Amino acid sequence: MAVRKVTAKSLIDYTAEPAVLKAIESWQRWMMVEKNYSQHTMDAYGRDLAAFFGYLGNHLGFTPGLGDLENLTTTDFRGYLAKRHNDGLSRSSTARAVSTLRNFFKFLDRHELAHNAAIKAVKTPKLPRSIPKPLSEVEAREALLSIGDLHDTPWIAARDIAILTLLYGCGLRISEALNLNVEDVPDGDAMVITGKGKKQRVVPVLPIVLDAIQYYLDLYPQRLKKNGPLFVGVQGKRVNSGVIQRQVRKLRAYLGLPASATPHALRHSFATHLLAGGGDLRTIQELLGHESLSTTQRYTEVDQARLIKVYRDSHPRARN
Repeated sequence: MAVRKVTAKSLIDYTAEPAVLKAIESWQRWMMVEKNYSQHTMDAYGRDLAAFFGYLGNHLGFTPGLGDLENLTTTDFRGYLAKRHNDGLSRSSTARAVSTLRNFFKFLDRHELAHNAAIKAVKTPKLPRSIPKPLSEVEAREALLSIGDLHDTPWIAARDIAILTLLYGCGLRISEALNLNVEDVPDGDAMVITGKGKKQRVVPVLPIVLDAIQYYLDLYPQRLKKNGPLFVGVQGKRVNSGVIQRQVRKLRAYLGLPASATPHALRHSFATHLLAGGGDLRTIQELLGHESLSTTQRYTEVDQARLIKVYRDSHPRARN
């Protein structure tokens, strides 16, 4: 039974024949180099695929090779989904697992390693439509004003303020903000952001955002290299997203914010507040870097919910 680690950063083991293990290595390399998937996404896909091969070994009674992958039927795949359901795993988790399998088998097919049409017939579990949970304008303002209170070192406090100001002021993902280099800070009122899949977009930058970044740079005790990371930790290396997420968890307790108040909620807040202020969906779609307009349209549901609440709280007949 062959087992080995696939990537230098991965601690995931796969139970499969050597040819399959080699295919997995190539798949992960393709995701990292060609598709520019984040390490978080790759780890999640890796865990999903490892779980599938763990099931497959028990289901088939032997270690699968590439030929065995070709011969899998829809019944085999559905059996895996049924097991996940019986194990109490969520629909969202299983939906991602199906996406992982489709991704992997599509890679095998394109590279002439194995062909299996059965995976295309497997339906993704239906998920309830999720609605973004933004902060209110008051909560977002309080978050930006208060995050600096949580650290005694002035430059670190200024760094955290600058990061949250970027997320809310420009609608960035946390990974997009932390991947910025010093040379990416614009002289003017717009900057180029590299998002998912290395796709670039131009976003306007408010003076308050540039001021927050410059204040952090002024307080940092050393001169940062132009081609080096903009936001660094105490060791001078690019700050990890976990550091900012931890600070925001502290901020939630400090301000009494809901559990939905995360760094990503500031991106939701950016879009929701723009829409409430009269912004159009197409423009917001471009600013957020969404491929599909349907993804951006979720924010209309947030705005509708806000309007209904205002009506119920304000209209005399709504209180009867």
